[in-house]
Amino acid sequence: MGSDVDEEDLSPAEMMRLIEEQSAATARRLQPDPLLLYAPWGIAWMVGFGAFFLSYGLDGRPLAPISWQLALSILFGGQLLAGAFLFWTSRSGGVQVRGESAQRGMMYGYSWFVGMMSMSLIMSRFAPLLPREQVGLLYASVSLLVVAVLYMAGGAVWREWPMFLIGVWVAVVNAVGAMLGPGWHSLLVSLLVGGGFFVTGIVLRRRG
Repeated sequence: MGSDVDEEDLSPAEMMRLIEEQSAATARRLQPDPLLLYAPWGIAWMVGFGAFFLSYGLDGRPLAPISWQLALSILFGGQLLAGAFLFWTSRSGGVQVRGESAQRGMMYGYSWFVGMMSMSLIMSRFAPLLPREQVGLLYASVSLLVVAVLYMAGGAVWREWPMFLIGVWVAVVNAVGAMLGPGWHSLLVSLLVGGGFFVTGIVLRRRG
């Protein structure tokens, strides 16, 4: 009863402020932290492609005793950890989405799994036919192509321009790097894609 009296005593301006505060609190609870969404992938790609760069060097001379197989393991391991972290944070957030949105998210998540698995199988068929120094570039560039296409598709499905533009950025950097060669591809992706994900997460977090 007392709470009803308090609400009746609120002025229109105070009522609007209360509604805005409650809406903001609900949005914070339902929307994940952008930095937590993008930082794990940024770390995975900075470290993974940084290992590729140390393995190749810009002029074909390795900068560290790291084989492309080890670099590939580091990259895929980092991506698995990033995916596991995001899955854990989504489950521990306590927000359950049902209905059409849940179905959309489930199908989109399966698209990542199917895309990466089929890409790995196809690459394993053609990798033995290529020169050794090109195999790592093949795996890295095609996997990033899958990532770029799925980000653009996700942005189109949810009408999220930041997500769509991230996919475009990944596709452009990946294509330019692949044309320049293994060392340049690894360096550009590590700095511009991995670092770009950090910047995106920070900017979106500040924008709220």
